[in-house]
Amino acid sequence: MTNKEHFKKGIWSGVPIALGYLSVSFGVGILATKAGMNVFQATMLSLTNLTSAGEAAGIGIIAAHGTLAEMALSQLIINLRYALMSMSLSQKLAPSFTTPHRLLVSYGITDEIFAVSSAVEGRLYPAYMYGMILIATAGWVAGTCLGAAAGQLLPANVSEALGIMLYGMFIAIIIPAARDHLNVLFVIAAAVALSCFFFYCVPQITSGFSVILCAVIASCAAAILFPVDDEGKDEAENKLRGGEE
Repeated sequence: MTNKEHFKKGIWSGVPIALGYLSVSFGVGILATKAGMNVFQATMLSLTNLTSAGEAAGIGIIAAHGTLAEMALSQLIINLRYALMSMSLSQKLAPSFTTPHRLLVSYGITDEIFAVSSAVEGRLYPAYMYGMILIATAGWVAGTCLGAAAGQLLPANVSEALGIMLYGMFIAIIIPAARDHLNVLFVIAAAVALSCFFFYCVPQITSGFSVILCAVIASCAAAILFPVDDEGKDEAENKLRGGEE
């Protein structure tokens, strides 16, 4: 298969992602305008920071006039999962995936792109990843641009209603996992309780540091209370190897 064919295949694989991003990032654009950004600033934010949770937290920190250290720490913790995803995908890369290609593709490794890439049979080629990332990024940036423009034109009550779209996506992601896994439910409940505690009892802590503390404390508590069972881990790995064979 030629690079052109790999690129086209990546485009088609990324179309569903782009359509989903278009609707979700509309809420990001509205949040950005509520924080005082104009359409260009909101669009550039999405173009340079391709992450929904990271952007939502970043916009909150900007609106609260947080510090650069607060912004850096929150983005590091929220987006750390992408490093793990990238390491996982590195096992599927074709020999043509040189270091420059890896650096470029790392820009676009999101949850959805990781999921689609992981499901691909065989090796991943640079042209395929470029095609998928290109169309997905276009959907995300276009949605943010439209949302930011709408946020400046629509009445305040309509903008407020549309602004919860992003949070609706977050809820839709965590509810199924919380229903099936007690440890996930515990982390969510602990994070919510801690967030309420910091907001009402310790208002001196800014929203950015509150996110950092909630994530770290809830995750550490879950790691202690719900440690991974080595025997269960071995069984899962054996099942995975059996499926691959």
